[in-house]
Amino acid sequence: MPIPNQIIFVCQSFRVKGDPKGICHKQANGSLQYIEEGILERGLDCQVAATGCLKQCEAGPVMVVQPQNWWFKGVDSEEAIDAILDGLEAGRPAEAYRLA
Repeated sequence: MPIPNQIIFVCQSFRVKGDPKGICHKQANGSLQYIEEGILERGLDCQVAATGCLKQCEAGPVMVVQPQNWWFKGVDSEEAIDAILDGLEAGRPAEAYRLA
């Protein structure tokens, strides 16, 4: 299998045992599948990966696109995901959701 051009990391709030979970996994329920479907529909060369806590809870749910190092906040709706994937397709970040 070839290495993808981009990897999309989606915070799922996994933390060390005993630490309280963040909010990303609760607010982004079902988003991984929606992102995967959006990638396939657009023909993007991306892989999606669930991550542990990205330590940006106040901005969550958080998504990171590598290797561009684009961080996105408030990714809790299909509208947000579509805007981010549209931006990837166009080669520019979705500024409305960019975490600065």
